[in-house]
Amino acid sequence: MITGLGLATIWVLDQDSAKEFFTEKLGLELRYDMTLGEGGMRWVTVGAKNQPELQLTLMVPGPPSLDPESAEQLKALITKGVLGAGAFNTDDCHAAHRELSAKGVTFLQEPQKRPYGIEAIFRDDSGNWYSLTQPFDELDESAGWGGSEEQA
Repeated sequence: MITGLGLATIWVLDQDSAKEFFTEKLGLELRYDMTLGEGGMRWVTVGAKNQPELQLTLMVPGPPSLDPESAEQLKALITKGVLGAGAFNTDDCHAAHRELSAKGVTFLQEPQKRPYGIEAIFRDDSGNWYSLTQPFDELDESAGWGGSEEQA
């Protein structure tokens, strides 16, 4: 029986740069940075301090998980900035937006009210985009889905 999600992959273009982005800019903790076997794959994981059961693995597309053609296609999509890699929760979207902006995080959307919470959208240093969400306890069906007129 499944008991929860323990690991999620974030495809990145450079593991060192991504490790710095996720730990120094986003404030996640480094869980592992090791090479699996002699000359093997580098395994880098990060996670939120208050969520030890979930790790994000920062993976560069390539062997052994992807063939060279697939790796190049995925790298092109990452570079293009079309991959959404997930949503990070926060207790205060406005404060987190200010803090992360001051650290140099690029935001595509300032905090806006959505039916599920207050959301801002940012990019990592590889080009992936993420939701930064202050979730509501219940859906607010009166909130809209788009447009800057709905800023929270």
